[in-house]
Amino acid sequence: MKICVFGASSEQIEKIYIDTAESLGRAIANRGDAVIYGAGKYGVMGATARGVTSEKGELIGVAPEFFKKDNVLYDKCTELVFTDTMRERKGVMEDRADAFVICAGGIGTFEEFFEVLTLKQLSQHRKPIVMYNVNGYYDSLINMMKKSVSEGFMSDDCLKLFTVANTEQEVFEQIDNYKEYTYDKYGFLRDGDNNG
Repeated sequence: MKICVFGASSEQIEKIYIDTAESLGRAIANRGDAVIYGAGKYGVMGATARGVTSEKGELIGVAPEFFKKDNVLYDKCTELVFTDTMRERKGVMEDRADAFVICAGGIGTFEEFFEVLTLKQLSQHRKPIVMYNVNGYYDSLINMMKKSVSEGFMSDDCLKLFTVANTEQEVFEQIDNYKEYTYDKYGFLRDGDNNG
């Protein structure tokens, strides 16, 4: 399985986010799964990468060409894919992934999360999306989405398209126990209540 990990490139974050990302990378590698990520060497991205390489796991980095000049790329990727644009970069990661884990991050991570969520809502993929809510980082975002539902801007069904994991163990349980939804002309129908 190829697990796409989205997360921060910032180094100005609390240690808990770095430590849990590195642990996640190690755990993915130890499962025999590969990580697809944004090829960075800093922040949550870099920590995940270091975790994978520490266990000699498969690490696929995807970055736009202009990242080459900024000295931000991790130099131990098993495979490094270059794209022309950020948009193309996301497309490569989305297409090659079997599952998505959303770690703590900023505007780029928010964009990546909402893109894979929107594509899933539109039935363009049926892959698990797990929000790794370390230290309650995403509580406010989840509440904002619930407000959007309560005020009629978004269907309650959208909240069932991703799961929220508070621990590393829950991340893998949610990926391993994932059940796809089926869609029809009236919206989407649950095949199983995998998202609680």
